[in-house]
Amino acid sequence: MNQNWNAEKYSSDFSFVHNYGNDLIGLIDTANVNTVLDLGCGNGVLTNSLAEKGFSVIGIDGSKEMIKIARSHYPNIKFICSDATDFVLEKPVDAVFSNAVFHWIDKSSQSCMLKCVYQSLNSNGQFVFEMGGIGNNKLIHSALSNAFAEAGYEYTMPFYFPSIGEYSALLEKEGFKVRYAVLFDRPTMLKGDNGLLEWIHMFVNNPFLSVNPNDKKIIIDKVIKSLYSDLYRNGIWYADYVRLRMKAVKE
Repeated sequence: MNQNWNAEKYSSDFSFVHNYGNDLIGLIDTANVNTVLDLGCGNGVLTNSLAEKGFSVIGIDGSKEMIKIARSHYPNIKFICSDATDFVLEKPVDAVFSNAVFHWIDKSSQSCMLKCVYQSLNSNGQFVFEMGGIGNNKLIHSALSNAFAEAGYEYTMPFYFPSIGEYSALLEKEGFKVRYAVLFDRPTMLKGDNGLLEWIHMFVNNPFLSVNPNDKKIIIDKVIKSLYSDLYRNGIWYADYVRLRMKAVKE
């Protein structure tokens, strides 16, 4: 999926994305792991966290804007601008790590991405990742779909949110052995009084490409109003996140 990022705003107002990723790092078994690829590294914050734990790291991301920020903040780390579905490393690594990336990749391209990951790993290499899972932001996307329909548009889901079983099958098809998998709810606080509005502007761009600006405003206003009772609590907006966290190994 192509997504135009406001990289600076993403880093400042949506830091929860990489903050939650710090917990995911703990899923890496550090024994015999020296080199790590951070796939979909974004602004490089988690790549740096991996480096601070003593790993030799490389960061890959498809966004030139994100890579520019990562390089400026962490000049001692190697960052590469490349597509997650079509990359080759000079040398294989001991682990591939990824946080909040794979749900951006179309279902039809998942196998290409997993092939690249598999080829980039050493034997017994670890693949640790988290992505949106089935039911992720269901309330938000349902409200968007309804508001689009009322305005005479069709809402196309811009993400891929699989179940444990579905994604395990994809991993196994590419030769991985699944070691760990969990699907869990994680209601997530959004920043500011306009938290949901800003979240939609940041993460739901492509469905609005064919919507005229006036209708876009009407649609978003309806969505926010319809979700107020469910996602606005004690002065804070929440997003109804559901995460899929997995670990697999290359045998």
